[in-house]
Formats: sequence, C-alpha cells, structure tokens
Amino acid sequence: MSYLADSARYDQMTYRRTGRSGLKLPAISLGLWHNFGGDRPYELGRGIARRAFDLGVTHFDLANNYGPPYGSAEITFGQILKDDLRPYRDELVISTKAGYDMWPGPYGEWGSRKYLLSSLDQSLTRMGLDYVDIFYSHRFDPETPLEETMGALVSAVQQGKALYVGISSYSPAKTREAAQLLKSAGVPLLIHQPSYSMLNRWIEPELLDALEEVGAGCIAFSPLAQGMLTDRYLNGVPADSRAAQNKSLSTDLLTDENLGRIRALNDIAASRGQSLAQLALTWTIRDPRVTSALIGASSVTQLEQNLAALQAPPLTDDELAAIDKHAVESGIDLWATSSQAD
Repeated sequence: MSYLADSARYDQMTYRRTGRSGLKLPAISLGLWHNFGGDRPYELGRGIARRAFDLGVTHFDLANNYGPPYGSAEITFGQILKDDLRPYRDELVISTKAGYDMWPGPYGEWGSRKYLLSSLDQSLTRMGLDYVDIFYSHRFDPETPLEETMGALVSAVQQGKALYVGISSYSPAKTREAAQLLKSAGVPLLIHQPSYSMLNRWIEPELLDALEEVGAGCIAFSPLAQGMLTDRYLNGVPADSRAAQNKSLSTDLLTDENLGRIRALNDIAASRGQSLAQLALTWTIRDPRVTSALIGASSVTQLEQNLAALQAPPLTDDELAAIDKHAVESGIDLWATSSQAD
C-alpha cells in the first residue's frame, strides 16, 4: 500500500521563522547522521522518516558523508523519497553539507570550490533531486579563502541546485564575514548549524548575537550531547550504546564529574514530568533565536518521545536557575577546532 501522509500532520508541530528569511522550520528537525546508513535496515529509517513527517517534521538534514559508509544516508533518503515522500517534495526542507572528508585525494574535503560543487552534484544524484533546500559549508577551512568557499555557495544558488545556503561550526567572527560576503553577492546567509547543548554552551556569549545581527537562523545539532543527555548512561555504559561503539561519543567524556551533572539534570527533568532528553530539547529551543533543534532517532518510539518535548510547559526562571548550576561546559565539543578558528 502506498504511503499517505497524516492529514493532521501540521496540527501539533510548532514552526519558527529562520532569522529574517521567509522560511519556517519545525522547532525539532530530523537529522540523518546516524541510523540511516547502509549498515542499518532500510525499513527502520523509512519508518522513522514517515512517522516524523506524519508528526509535522518537515526538515530532514543530511551531509555527504553520513552513513556508514559515506554517502549511504543520502542514498537511503533518496529511496524514501522515491517510495513515500516524493508527492510531498514541496512540503519538505531537505539539506545537505560538504566540508569533511568524503573521497581520497586533495579535492575530497574542506572548502574549495571544486570540492563543494562536486560534492553537491554527487549528493543530488544520490538523493535523486534537482535541488536541495539548504546547502551548507560543513566546517570552516583555514587554508581556503573564505571568498572562495562562499562563492561556491553562491554558485549553488545561481545554478538552481540550492534554494538557500548555510554554514556549520563557524566562529562568530567568521560568521559575520561569511554573511557579508554572501550578502554582497545577493545570496543571504540563511542559517548556522552549531553544536549546542546543556553541556556545550559555546554559542551563547557571542554567536547568537552575531546571527541576530546578520538576520540568520540557528539550528542546533547534538542537543542531547551525542546521547549523554539521555537516560542511557545514568547507570553505566550499555553495550549497544554510542559510547561503547565509539560512535561520536568516547567513554572518556563520561567522567564522574559529567555523570554527576547528568544525574542532577535528570532529577530536574523528573520533577517536570519529563525525560532527560525531553528536558534537554525544551532547554535548547528556549531562546527564540534558536530556530530548531536537530535530533536523531534509532526507533519510531524514540522519535515520538523526543518530539513530546514540544508539549511541555516553558521552563520557569527557578527551573532555569537550577539547570544553570549543572548545565556547564563539560569538554565535549568535538567541533571546536572549526568554531574557534578566526
């Protein structure tokens, strides 16, 4: 039986304007960093994507090297589009990125024009698309002129292969510079995608102000701190967890100090009738300048539980003060090399 989207899919989701653009995104978006690669059953990812759309999640975020193996998440999503979501293409915001290593040799990573535009062409082929809604520079390249990197993003829009452009893990200074270069070419910076969570608060001192100045939105990735802000590690390291498999989370980060913070935050969540993951998401999108939070999902149940964070009452001043005692920098920012480069 062919897929028919839920007619009530827009009834419960909250949508937020992306900076000063005309584009709105769901307050929680679905990232395909994990669980959509060639190492996972197709029907698992398909079921998660369908349920997400049924619940009003219109934004699906990818990158060229999501998998494993590299490229396979885009292939999986392309098949989901073909099987189920193609009739709804104009209701979807599909993004992809290029910047990290993708293929061997000197042209397979970073921020050159050659790499970015070649990668975008490959991504479009894998997904069976004529264009993506957002194309990102996935990280700042210290050895390529920013004019070249931003020029490649401009070309993607001019060629009709992307509607909007974004950057990820850029410092406040480089964000302002990138926004000015794009603006001068008539292509505004739509959005910045930084890591952000209760244990990784680097965007608060300056980046959010910079984004407000240039009129760009913010979509936070790893709001659950690579899984640390869930109930997975409250009592040890499960054998099937990311940390046990060393997938973007090292057991070295699960220090006694960090686990103490996590347990204290879990107690605050319980007092609100939330899971720790739900509290983390409610907290991440508390600032209206944060357009959306990106979540992954390993099952439909997990997806539904996390999206339930949108139904929670706003955090009170007392709750925010209690959270601030434990929501502190915890040495978990894996992307600091890019975001601290000036």
